[in-house]
Amino acid sequence: MSRTNFDELLEAGCHFGHLKRKWNPAMEPYIFMTRNGIHIIDLHKTVVKIEEAAAALKQVAKSGKKILFVATKKQAKQVVADKAGEVSMPFVTERWAGGMLTNFPTIRKAVKKMSSIDKLSNDGTFDNLSKREKLQISRQRAKLEKNLGSIADMTRLPSALFVVDVTKENIAVREAKRLGIPVYGIVDTNSNPNDIDFVIPANDDATKSIEVILNALCGAIKEGLDERKVEKEENEAADAPEQKKERKRTTAKKSKTNVDGEALNAKVASKFEVSED
Repeated sequence: MSRTNFDELLEAGCHFGHLKRKWNPAMEPYIFMTRNGIHIIDLHKTVVKIEEAAAALKQVAKSGKKILFVATKKQAKQVVADKAGEVSMPFVTERWAGGMLTNFPTIRKAVKKMSSIDKLSNDGTFDNLSKREKLQISRQRAKLEKNLGSIADMTRLPSALFVVDVTKENIAVREAKRLGIPVYGIVDTNSNPNDIDFVIPANDDATKSIEVILNALCGAIKEGLDERKVEKEENEAADAPEQKKERKRTTAKKSKTNVDGEALNAKVASKFEVSED
């Protein structure tokens, strides 16, 4: 069963591109026609590309790896935060900090600094500081939370990057390409699709358009996570009898060792027994 269809994408306005004079020629294969000076995206191709991206993201999630969602434009912020949060994936919806991928250890230090500030609050040290110091630390904590709070649990580089508006998030795309991280992106008619591994040609300016695409992709990610959970439970169930046998073998071996040890001790003791006169 298809994760989305032509009518659903049409209703969400996924077919609307940019003005003809603002187009990127590399997007020509995905353009159906021009109407009133605006490019119309071929939604049949969009459906196919969504299926391809969904299948690939499902496998990433099933392998237990992370997918980083990036969308800092106003129309996409909330919907991306909601959908990524539903599948427990990290996301960036404020400002993309330069070097978030290529200088990941430094970003992790900033996240740890946030944890250190929380520790100060919990152990009472924060209460002993002056009012000015408290204010400075609180502001620093709020800033870190705003920019990095959503990636606090991302302890290693993501295995995939999903981007809304690849032109606006070009720094994130370049960092991912430099590190060999596959990039999935909603690409409008004014953007260059050549640097994107999984192109989804669609309107990246409408909230409904972004939402309908994310519904399909996050649904696939959830399926991958569920399948991973089921496989893990099945493996644990299959390993349980073998582990039980191994415990029995270990217990029997220990018992035999104890018996042999006791017999040896008795034999040694008998040799050193002194007969009474």
